[in-house]
Amino acid sequence: MPARHEDPPVSLLQCASLKGRGLLSLDDLTDDELLALLDLAAELKQRKRVGIRGNLLHRKHIAMIFEKTSTRTRCAAAVAAADEGGRTEYLSARDIHLGKKESVADTARVLGRMFDGIFFRGYSQQRVAWLAEYSGRPVWNGLTDESHPTQALADLLTVRERFGAFKGVKVVYVGDGRNNVANSLMAGCAKVGMDFVDCTPPSLAPPRDLVAAAERVAAANGGSVAISHDPALAVRGANVVYTDVWASMGEESKMEERIALLKPYRVDMALMNATGNAANGALVFLHCLPAFHDRNTDLTKDIGAMEVTDDVFESKMSLVFDQAENRMHTIKALFVAAL
Repeated sequence: MPARHEDPPVSLLQCASLKGRGLLSLDDLTDDELLALLDLAAELKQRKRVGIRGNLLHRKHIAMIFEKTSTRTRCAAAVAAADEGGRTEYLSARDIHLGKKESVADTARVLGRMFDGIFFRGYSQQRVAWLAEYSGRPVWNGLTDESHPTQALADLLTVRERFGAFKGVKVVYVGDGRNNVANSLMAGCAKVGMDFVDCTPPSLAPPRDLVAAAERVAAANGGSVAISHDPALAVRGANVVYTDVWASMGEESKMEERIALLKPYRVDMALMNATGNAANGALVFLHCLPAFHDRNTDLTKDIGAMEVTDDVFESKMSLVFDQAENRMHTIKALFVAAL
């Protein structure tokens, strides 16, 4: 189908307050702004599907600083910008002097003179905050050890596509409950009024201050936040079962310890059936990827599945590749709203 050109998305008007702004964590967004971003992402997704070629990022240049390797985040951001006529420049830790030969503040001030925005994926939340403070440009957090807001946006878009709404939907995260994905998912679910349960060993529970803040937001939106340590009990009535790898990037040395600790939290078909919704179409499985679900990687060839089994990962309930695609549409919405 030949590409068509049309006027800007109607939902872009709802995002007027986001012009010139980046995103370091979901706390940067009001509840209404988050919903407006999801509306914009959904409209941009539909426009792409029907062959509408946009120019909302025409002549816009985005620096992509990646201290951590990536498949989805890097490709999603690059395609998101290109779809709307923008351009990205990939800068790995080997390509620039960030925080080594040159301070983060100085790098930020240089890039701010040349680029319209900065997309960062790395370790330190403080580092992405410095980029935002000193560059004078919108800065988007593509992942830090503390937060993963662009993943949470894709998760929420995927849930809304499947269930049509957020109210009354129960999301249960099972596994390492204090990592960046769990933190941002908890905050996102609270903002849209879903019921969220973080099911994790006590030693991996999220910080109490983050839980308390999410509880307050969820209560104001008609949702709830809870912490559980019993997977079979936690997933009862769940509409979404979500998991992530057992050791995040930089924690590989802890893998043996995490396998022993988290083996009871593996998502298998027995756990999905314990929800009571596996047979009625009211249950989906989500994972931010990459997933250690089989023997097809160097890490799993000797031990098999870790956080999720193949029968769940490959089932009709699994929407993990919808999630992966939605990284592109939600990141595109962030770029377009800001620039």
